[in-house]
Amino acid sequence: MTIRYDGQVAIVTGAGNGLGRSHALALAARGAKVVVNDLGGSVNGVGGSSDAAMETVAMIQAAGGEAIANGANVAKMDEVEAMVAQAVEEWGRVDILVNNAGILRDKSFAKMDMADFQLVVDVHLMGSANCSKAVWELMRAQGYGRIVMTTSSSGMYGNFGQANYGAAKMAVVGLMNTLCIEGEKYNIHVNCLSPTAGTRMLEGLVTEEQSDIMTVESVTAALLTLCDNQAPNRSILCAGAGGYARTHIYETDGIYLAPEQQTPENVRTQMAAIDNPEGQEMLVGGFQQTNKFVAKAAAYLANK
Repeated sequence: MTIRYDGQVAIVTGAGNGLGRSHALALAARGAKVVVNDLGGSVNGVGGSSDAAMETVAMIQAAGGEAIANGANVAKMDEVEAMVAQAVEEWGRVDILVNNAGILRDKSFAKMDMADFQLVVDVHLMGSANCSKAVWELMRAQGYGRIVMTTSSSGMYGNFGQANYGAAKMAVVGLMNTLCIEGEKYNIHVNCLSPTAGTRMLEGLVTEEQSDIMTVESVTAALLTLCDNQAPNRSILCAGAGGYARTHIYETDGIYLAPEQQTPENVRTQMAAIDNPEGQEMLVGGFQQTNKFVAKAAAYLANK
């Protein structure tokens, strides 16, 4: 088996450095034509320059690939729409979208300015939503699309000083959970990548030795499996330092309390039974939970 993207067009946001650059280079090396998007700002979202995106484009072209640069701010819908239009004008379609662009504004919640909370959410969540929306009708019309959201362990599990980043990164999982349902009949698969790599976002947080092990290329190997025609749908694939895993969200089977027993005291005393993992399952739609609870109530009433 060889994974390739010949004849396909990919947009990679935040592709001027780090993971985004690695993703763009690898997609191009395997045949994709790539829109290298990067605003060119600092890690905390200040400033802007086309230099980083142009450098990535030059690297792709030097290796014999095709790429164009784009400096859209993913938090601005009009700029995102213009980016997609540029891709269509250049190559006629968009097959792959990698939502990778992101910034950090780390502080404890007590000290965090809500403007910094909003900005991080705007870039990570709204940026992913904007880019996905801009390609959505195009992918539906062509009957094919692969979209990857970039989530984080900080969102799924929490991390001190990253309430804004964590909230945004968990939110893109929720975005995936609905888009993968709505896009399935159009052959649009939507997945999440949860990376850890020695990029500028982790400068000062990991040792040089750890950073050397946490290569961007090891993460990109996982990313590529979410972009081809055999890609899964609704997967959270985790990657870092050569390790690969999947995150699943499970719900316990739970219990039923009769109407006269539905008090906070009874819920508290039954917490061990509520937590019991026996019979837990992965749900793939919100109404599965509703149907489960209604079924428990119906069974109680039928036996009453």
